[in-house]
Amino acid sequence: MTGMATNVSNPSVPAAAVLGLLLAVGLGAAGAFVAKGVHDAKAADRYVTVRGLSEREERANLVMWPIVFGATGDELGALQSKLDGSAVRIASFLQARQFTTEEWTLGAPRITDLEAQSYSSANRPAHRYTGEATITLRSASVGAVMDAIKRSGELVRDGVALVNNYGATYLYTELERIKPEMIAAATKDARRAAEQFANDSGSRVGSIRSAQQGYFTIEDRDAFSPEFKKIRVVTTVEYFLED
Repeated sequence: MTGMATNVSNPSVPAAAVLGLLLAVGLGAAGAFVAKGVHDAKAADRYVTVRGLSEREERANLVMWPIVFGATGDELGALQSKLDGSAVRIASFLQARQFTTEEWTLGAPRITDLEAQSYSSANRPAHRYTGEATITLRSASVGAVMDAIKRSGELVRDGVALVNNYGATYLYTELERIKPEMIAAATKDARRAAEQFANDSGSRVGSIRSAQQGYFTIEDRDAFSPEFKKIRVVTTVEYFLED
């Protein structure tokens, strides 16, 4: 029988080629993902931190005025009568200026027995007892209270012994009403600062990376007009920077 040559193909050759092709594609894709990841990481690291300020001036809408008055005497009953008389005159003074009885309160008297103190015969006080009481006016009529304070000398002329004149305390209680506007203004101010930085660095401002609202502060505008309040808030914002 005549010998014949047999041509048998090797199945492992094309399989290896396919495997190599797949491997090359996989490495290329992996490289692309790595490159994109590096780019994204670099982009994530590019951000600017800025602060935005919002300030405004508001008039106080609530005032508290403690009217402290006193008396002296040697008998407790007579001393209390003097305090009661002063309280009546103060109430009449407030009612004449259209304040209602719901706007003020009378506190308990504070009595001091001076005889219980250590005094030498040379400087012994003229009376044994001293007493003080306070009528506290709390009103939203700020202008009317300020006018009453200016005219408080009328009480002295009526025999009221005013003592420890602490002055009035002016408050602003409508912060919730103006909060949204002030936060928006502070955020816009921060955006302007970020845009200026981006322009100087050849970039543009992207989305917000993080934001933090600061505390609101309310202070007197100055020492001579406490009825006017300066309100401010500072926000801290981080913006991404883009090419």
